[in-house]
Amino acid sequence: MEVEEDDTLTKKYCLEGHKSPISFVAWSPNDRMLLTCGNGESLRLWNVDTGECNLKFGAAVKHIIASCAWFPNSEKIVCASSEPESSPNMIFTCDLEGQELEMWAGERIPKVSDLAVTPDGKHLICVCPNEIWFRELRKGREWKIPERQTISSLSLSGDGQSMIVNLNSQEIHLWKTNGSSRVPDKFKGHKQGKFVIRSCFGGSDYHFIASGSEDSQVYIWQRCMEMPIKVLYGHSMTVNCVSWNPARPQMLASASDDRTVRIWLGRKPHKLLAT
Repeated sequence: MEVEEDDTLTKKYCLEGHKSPISFVAWSPNDRMLLTCGNGESLRLWNVDTGECNLKFGAAVKHIIASCAWFPNSEKIVCASSEPESSPNMIFTCDLEGQELEMWAGERIPKVSDLAVTPDGKHLICVCPNEIWFRELRKGREWKIPERQTISSLSLSGDGQSMIVNLNSQEIHLWKTNGSSRVPDKFKGHKQGKFVIRSCFGGSDYHFIASGSEDSQVYIWQRCMEMPIKVLYGHSMTVNCVSWNPARPQMLASASDDRTVRIWLGRKPHKLLAT
C-alpha cells in the first residue's frame, strides 16, 4: 500500500512467491527494498519500486532464518538462524547478492528470537528467551541484560538510544541501548501470554509507545507513564504487530489475526482511515 499526500491509500503490489506463512518482514532503511521470511523457507529480497523478487537467498544461505535486520546503509543484512536443537546457534551477515560475509556460531551464541542493528551501525542487539545480548561489531565486545520473563520481540527507537522488549508476563520494558539503565521503565495494561506481540516507538521524538495485544486492541503509552493513555478498538482477534509511520507521526498501522491491517490517524476523535 502507498500513502498519498491526502492520506488516502493505494494498493501498489501484491508480492507473491512464498509457499508457507510469512513470519518476518523488514524494510530497508532507504525504503527501496523489503526482506520477507516464510516459515522454513528461504529469505527473499523484493524491489519495492517494481514489486519483483530480486533475490532468493537460499542459493547461498543454507540456514533456516528466524529473524533478520538491515544495516543502516541498506547494503547488508544480519540474520539469526533457527536450526534444529542439535545444531549450533548462528548469527551471520550477508550482502545483497546473498553471499555470507561473517558468522558467529557456537555455544556462546544465544538462541535468538529477534534482533536489530543500531542506526549508527556500531552495535548488534539480539533478544533471547531470558536476556538481551549486545555485540559491539567493530571491537567484538559483548554484554548481556537479564530478564526474568520470556522475551518475544525487540524494537529500537529511531535515534537508537532506547529499545523496548515485549515480555510474556504482560509487560513492556524500556532500556537504554548504551547500557546505562539499571532497571527498565515498565509499561502495562495490554494482554500477552501465548503469542508474539510486537511494539514500537512513535510520535515526535519517540515520546510514545504502541503495542498490539491478545485482547484485539491497540494500546498507546506516553514514555513517562506506566499505564496506557489510549486504547484503539476495531480488530476482532489478536493484534500481533504495530508500526508507527516515521514520516507522519499521526499515523499508525496495526496487523491482526483477523486478517486485516488497519491504518489509524491521530485526530480527535481517533480516526480509522482504512482496513
